Formats: sequence, C-alpha cells, structure tokens
Amino acid sequence: MKLGVVGLPNVGKSTLFNAITHAGAEAANYPFCTIEPNVGVVAVPDERLDKLATLYKSQKITPAIVEFVDIAGLVKGASKGEGLGNKFLSHVRECDAIVHVVRCFENENITHVNNKIDPIADIQTITLELILSDIEAVNKRADRIRSAARGGANKEAAAEYALLERLEKFLSEEKPARLFEYSDEEKPVMDNLFLLTDKPVIYAANISEFDMGKSDEEIPLVVAVKNYAEKEGSEVLVICAKTEEELSQMPPDECAIFLEELGLKESGLNRLIKKSYELLGLISYLTAGEKETRAWTIVKGTKAPQAAGKIHSDFEKGFIRAEVVEWQTLLDCNGYNGAREKGKVRSEGKEYIIKDGDVVLFRFNV
Repeated sequence: MKLGVVGLPNVGKSTLFNAITHAGAEAANYPFCTIEPNVGVVAVPDERLDKLATLYKSQKITPAIVEFVDIAGLVKGASKGEGLGNKFLSHVRECDAIVHVVRCFENENITHVNNKIDPIADIQTITLELILSDIEAVNKRADRIRSAARGGANKEAAAEYALLERLEKFLSEEKPARLFEYSDEEKPVMDNLFLLTDKPVIYAANISEFDMGKSDEEIPLVVAVKNYAEKEGSEVLVICAKTEEELSQMPPDECAIFLEELGLKESGLNRLIKKSYELLGLISYLTAGEKETRAWTIVKGTKAPQAAGKIHSDFEKGFIRAEVVEWQTLLDCNGYNGAREKGKVRSEGKEYIIKDGDVVLFRFNV
C-alpha cells in the first residue's frame, strides 16, 4: 500500500520525506528538484510489539510497514502537462492515499511558487489539477460507452453513462470525487475509474520551528487548513518538517529528551505514519513467540480465514479456528498459558472479524 506525498514546490515535501524514511531525497530551494519519485518503506510505530517481544524473549521483531512516495511538486496547469505534470499525475494515480503537505509558515529565504503564503489557495490549486485530470478520465470513459448507452437497450451501459454524467457535473463544480455520493451498485464503476480525487487524503500542515509548542488555534494558517479539511471530512496533522528531519537524525535518547522539552509524547513523524496507516484502512493483528513477534497488516473488516492467509495460503485453505486473545490481556496474564487458564482465550470461527491488537494462533488442516 502506497501513500503519495504531494504539494506545491517548496512546501516541505522532500524535507518531510527525508525525516520519514532517512532516504536522503534531495531538498533544494527551487521548483521541480524532485522529478522521479523517491520511494521509502517505513515501519509503523507499535509499542505493543516491544512489550510482547520482551514477554516472550523474541529473537526478532517484525513491524507493519507502509510505503511513502515523494512526488514532485505539482503546479497550476499540471493536468495539461505544465511542470512535467502528466508524469507526476501518473505517480499519484499509482498511490492508494495522499499526504498533502501544505506550507503554513513564512520564510523570505524559501521561495514560494506563487510568491505568497496562502495554504487554502495552495490546496485548491493541487485539488483542481487532480479534478481536471479526473474529468478527462470520466469523459474518455463516457465517450467509449456512449453508443452502447443510447436508447437504453443496454441497461448496464445506460446506467453507467448516467452515473458518468452526474459525476462529470459534480467534478466540474470543483468538488473532489471522494465527496461524490453513489450507490453500492455503482461502486464497481467508480472503482474502475481510478480517480485521483477519490483517494483518501490527510493534510500535513507544515509549520515553522518557531511555532513548535503553540496550540493549533494560535497559528492562523493552521486554523484555516483545519476549517477547510473539516468541510470535506479529512484530517489535518500539524508537523514541523524541519524539526522532524533533525529529530530523525538524533540518537533515540537525545530525541526523547528533546520531545520531553517540547512537552510531546511522540514525534510528529510517528503520528503521521500511524495516521497514514489508518487512512489506508489498515489494522494489525499480532503473533508472538520466542522466534518472532510480528504485526500482520490486514484491511479493517477482514475475517479470520483471510487474515490467516496473510501468513500462508495453506492457513486460509485449511482454516479450522482462530484462538484469539487481546494483546494487553495477554501481557496481564503473563502469556498464552496464563490467559487460557483464566478463560481469556477465545475460539473464533470463519465469520470472526479480526480486531486491531488481537494476538492470534490459527488452527488449520494441512
């Protein structure tokens, strides 16, 4: 699962990406510094793994991971090819969700592509380019099925064409596709369009290091972004990319001291990675033992047999039952045997929906 990091040039995308992945993506003070997307795979912070590994004296810890793609700065006209836009839009299309970095700080030494700091205008510029690309995709699909939809003889084509007409009108009002309402029956058509603005988004409000420690309400540009995001049901995470990059290069003990001085429990990066994992609709179930303690990534709502298949396809094919205990309960009972003795281990069947933090032992036939 991929998250595309997007935004206008010089808003802090590559700086934030460097902090997330330690990949060293070049960050320079000019537009289009990033042309080919930088890709980094990062671990999802999960204190549960450390605690379970300590309990079981595990030889190895394997966390869940997410993939971040640092996509070059989009500009006005990208949907028409401006600023190598078509290539960049194709990179966005390959991602499952979007982290939209928005500049919420003044700094005369860092140029802005529009020569002014206006985060809402920046968001609207990017969103409009994505919408224009979506309109083109919708119109192309409509052109392909227009003849089949005429007259209503082909009911399936006629229904799809009617949906496309509604969608094109909606997008033309400069509204993203994720706000468009459609029925369960129409969902397959929507999914097959692969629209850019149908992807879930989280706004990363990039603030100055001088605003660190302030409440969000004390930073007017952040307030503006939060008000905008609330209208479309999106989340905002306030972060200082420059500080996070510095923190990522510190030894863990120094980092902990610095965070404590700022009155923070964890870094903004950890919060962003966790929020991004949630944005993708992902959760983790856990397995623990002497050899390995591991987080297994599944989509929220996954049933036990399909979750077992993440470990091995044979587990899903021969699924009998799942023995489940909540991770904190497992710790409190000092392990699986203790949890079983206290009646805390549940035996669940094929219809059980795995929950985040479940520690699971699968029983199956070979």
